[in-house]
Amino acid sequence: MDATAPLGTLPPSVAAAGSQASSVLSSDFETFLRMLTAQARFQDPLEPIDSSEYAAQLAQFSMVEQQVLSNDLLRSLAAQLGAGSMAQMAGWIGMEALSTAPVYFDGTPVTLNPAPARTADEAFLVIKDDRGQVVQRLNLPLASDPVQWAGVSNDNRPFPSGLYSFEVESRSRGEVIGTEPIGTYARITEARLQGQEILLILESGATIPSSSVTGLREPQ
Repeated sequence: MDATAPLGTLPPSVAAAGSQASSVLSSDFETFLRMLTAQARFQDPLEPIDSSEYAAQLAQFSMVEQQVLSNDLLRSLAAQLGAGSMAQMAGWIGMEALSTAPVYFDGTPVTLNPAPARTADEAFLVIKDDRGQVVQRLNLPLASDPVQWAGVSNDNRPFPSGLYSFEVESRSRGEVIGTEPIGTYARITEARLQGQEILLILESGATIPSSSVTGLREPQ
């Protein structure tokens, strides 16, 4: 006899569940359903399936159904989250992000937002090139007001174009009490989704995670 008998031979409640499952569940689950159906239909009348065993199989049937439905729901939620992430990524592009990533200097003064330690009695602006070498050290006011780095050396020669990073060095009684990177604004040219993180590519070419951005503004 054909082991893949019609589902209509099952009791009505089981048949209804099978009909619904066949439209939304995976082929593995349908195979499980057909096996259960065949077992019920072609059981030996002289040795029928034990009721407790059949109940256990139905319970297993329900567990498999719920697991597959849960998987479908999770996939649906993941797709929705992915669509939301893409919309968020589109909103980042063209904005200027505040971060501590290196800034590309092309001769235009760079606006900085240093924050010296409150207990400092002296502060310095430390400028490093793309190799991490200190190329300049300037006195800073102890206030947290924005300052501009003109990109001019102490002998009035302009620095070459390239990537530069900035730190504020706080001192008290001649001793260094803290060194913190200074945040600068840079335009976002691209956004990528990597796993659960959005990566932002700045006009300097630097790549930063969106979680490291501490401010956003319209292009200046």
